[in-house]
Amino acid sequence: MGLSRTLSMRNPPNIVRPTGAPSSILEGGNFLFSLLFVAILFSCASLSAQEQPSMPGMQMQHEPGEKTSTLEFPRLGRAQTKSGTTELFTLEHALETARQNNPTLRQAEAGIRAARARTQQAALYPNPAVGYSGDEIRGGESHGGKQGFFVEQTMVTGGKLSRARDVFAKEAQLAEIEAEEQKIRVETAVRIAFYRVLTTQELADARADLVRIAGETLETERRLQNTGQADETEILAAELETSRMKLSARTMENTLREEWRALASVLGQPDLPLQTVSGDLERGWPELDEHQVETVATQSPANRIASAATERAQAELARARREKIPDIVARAGLDYNHEPLDNPLLRTGWQWNAQLAVELPIFNRNQGNIASARANVDRAESEKQRVSLTLRERASSVFDEYANARLTAEEYRGNILPLAKKSYAMMFERYGEMLASYPRVLENKRKLFELQSEYIASLETVWTTGLSLQGFLLTDGLEAPTQPGEMDRTIRETNLPTPERGRLP
Repeated sequence: MGLSRTLSMRNPPNIVRPTGAPSSILEGGNFLFSLLFVAILFSCASLSAQEQPSMPGMQMQHEPGEKTSTLEFPRLGRAQTKSGTTELFTLEHALETARQNNPTLRQAEAGIRAARARTQQAALYPNPAVGYSGDEIRGGESHGGKQGFFVEQTMVTGGKLSRARDVFAKEAQLAEIEAEEQKIRVETAVRIAFYRVLTTQELADARADLVRIAGETLETERRLQNTGQADETEILAAELETSRMKLSARTMENTLREEWRALASVLGQPDLPLQTVSGDLERGWPELDEHQVETVATQSPANRIASAATERAQAELARARREKIPDIVARAGLDYNHEPLDNPLLRTGWQWNAQLAVELPIFNRNQGNIASARANVDRAESEKQRVSLTLRERASSVFDEYANARLTAEEYRGNILPLAKKSYAMMFERYGEMLASYPRVLENKRKLFELQSEYIASLETVWTTGLSLQGFLLTDGLEAPTQPGEMDRTIRETNLPTPERGRLP
């Protein structure tokens, strides 16, 4: 039966007398034969009515040649299943690769070696000086004057060398904390980049499903057009939706390649070929509560760096105060005096000389450097407070994103998606009972898979923001380690942006 055949319960079919039936049958008295003929007509009408839908205006559901569909639900991890025997790229492998190849980790180690070398250099004593000396040098026959050599040594007083060593020891401590921070930074960046690749991988599969559903809808509309139940506008709308889904799928494929390149860059292997990553977005979420904001604000390596910078500023102030104590310059030498004695054949000969010099701190008592060092101490103290407040502000913003994303993901997983699956399954069952049209089944299916894409996008935000909070907001794995003295660069990242990939173009 075609979809256009309908039957109204309010308007049963009229019983028409067959053409060519003799009038005498109804008029001539053969009552039994007439009654039998009428009964046969009613039986045929009853069979015809049973083949039609029982509700007024309801159309038949299956067209000749229409493909039968099966119940299909979205699921995660299909790309990992399709890879077959191909080895999957795991998070553990990514972390190990970054530890071996990320250049910022080697920069941090080099910073520690350089700081320790500067500490050694700061404690070294000044080198002595040796030189030639001459006085009243004359030529001619007398060859008078004095000539010889000397040794000069600066004797550092006031413990200035130990104070200088303290300053550079604090820089070495800063470099060590910075190396620890850089390790956290790289590992957090690798984890976030890995889960972004995993999320994009799942979204690419979801967009491919939507393309397939849109194509199925277009094919169905074209079959309905062939039976006169769909017009050109409905075909154009289906074609538009198909083109839109194809574009969305292609852009997601480009995004997947871009996210993989970002991950490969953080790993220190930019030429790493695209691979299927292994992971589960629905399990193992970062478990955080509002206390995580306080944890970030108080336990971040940035706080330790700010505290060490304050100690370094105090060491510089102590050194500046000792700089006003003058050093002693000692000089000793041996000269040969050519002056003749009473006997012209004899010369005065070798003579010792010695000198001691000390600078008088009358005009320059290092007062400018002392004032500057004192101001740096005050600035460093304020920097500690600024760092704590900045971390608390940024952690609050990221935790808000995390809490909302987790709430959204839990609502999708526990309520929205089950309802969408139930609606789709009921519509599919009604279609099997010829109580619903196939386009309505496809519409419910499309809505279910779109909700799955939104669910995946919320999972991405849960992972990226949660990992960012666990990593003390240190998210840029290619940011160069801070050099000692760069106080204003203690905090370098901005708030983590919210992913927008769940929205269809």
